[in-house]
Amino acid sequence: MEILYFHQYFSTPEGAGGLRSYEMAKALIQRGHKVTMVCSATSLGKTGLTGEFKKGRRAGYVDGIKVIELELPYSNYDSIYKRSITFLRFSLRSLKIALTEKYDLIFTTSTPLTVGLPGIAAAFFRRKPFVFEVRDLWPELPREMGVIKDPFVLKAMDILEWLSYHSARKCIGLSPGIVEGIKRRGIDAANVEMIPNGCDLDIFTPYDTEEYLPDNISENDFVAIFSGAHGLANGLTAVLDAAAILLKRQRTDIKIIFIGDGKLKPALKQRAEEEGLTNCLFMDPVPKRQLAALQRGAHVGLMALANVPAFYYGTSPNKFFDYIASGLPVLNNYPGWLAGMIDEHKCGLAVPPSDSQAFADALEYMAKHREELGEMGKNSRRLAEQEFSRSILADRFVKWLEGATVK
Repeated sequence: MEILYFHQYFSTPEGAGGLRSYEMAKALIQRGHKVTMVCSATSLGKTGLTGEFKKGRRAGYVDGIKVIELELPYSNYDSIYKRSITFLRFSLRSLKIALTEKYDLIFTTSTPLTVGLPGIAAAFFRRKPFVFEVRDLWPELPREMGVIKDPFVLKAMDILEWLSYHSARKCIGLSPGIVEGIKRRGIDAANVEMIPNGCDLDIFTPYDTEEYLPDNISENDFVAIFSGAHGLANGLTAVLDAAAILLKRQRTDIKIIFIGDGKLKPALKQRAEEEGLTNCLFMDPVPKRQLAALQRGAHVGLMALANVPAFYYGTSPNKFFDYIASGLPVLNNYPGWLAGMIDEHKCGLAVPPSDSQAFADALEYMAKHREELGEMGKNSRRLAEQEFSRSILADRFVKWLEGATVK
């Protein structure tokens, strides 16, 4: 069948964005389906297209995927207003594609929530089977974080969420909390499947000999790495608090590397400079294979989020799956399904939220108990291979979409 796939932040391994849509699209093609990916230009992603934009778009084939890239630049540094306008523009231009292109099934993946609009239109006007993938619960998350307070905007988002779920023939949630959130809106459990983010085992592997670390890291240092967005949701001020505690304890050998970008990154860097947090190093986003080399030189991967209850079961962060694929133990600072998994599989440590003292204690413990840390790393890789291999999850994904065409 021919699948029209909408993901605003689509990226290939040449970019610094998540690879879920790239890998799922390739899996569909390997099963004999055709995929047209509709996306837009972003600061972190690379679509693989290099030609000039003509009338605001360019198209071509990338690894068998037909890619239509819309010229709608997006950055995490943009204001909420500017980002909202970009989301709406992408959805409106996507509507035209959904109403005119030839395809058998339409698939859209959030965020943003507005990407559900072309799916709703295709289901209503063209009677096309629509599958909606939910990566974050909106408007629950922005409401709990206090990012969006306007009651009219929240109500509009609430309506759009309901319409997206009820227009879709099937839904996919990336975490247990997301699946429960979809079902709470009246969707039959038989039409909701949890397919979490997965592990790219061929990219993030502990067995490769290539390692890379910044020059100011010595071979005797204990290296903790955080890779991902530096925004309000990520709660990185708590990690800087832990770094300050470690310096007071004179643990200058424990280094924390922050890789990524986001609206709060300048403020985080400024605080580190002002407080003399020489144990914190900041790096720009890097392509996935370079990130894998960095993680092979580290000792632990850091999971940090703001203490917002909706995060506990309502997220499926790429970084966690990259860490365990790399054979890294994980230090996690919020409760929920990932913390439970870390405890169950003994692949790291979980500490209470907003407890920088406990976070610093955990880093010291890991630095001291290297043999135990090595066992945690082996458990991480085993978990990645047995439960979160991209090939296993892609097979479930393809079958779920194929099932959506059967009434």
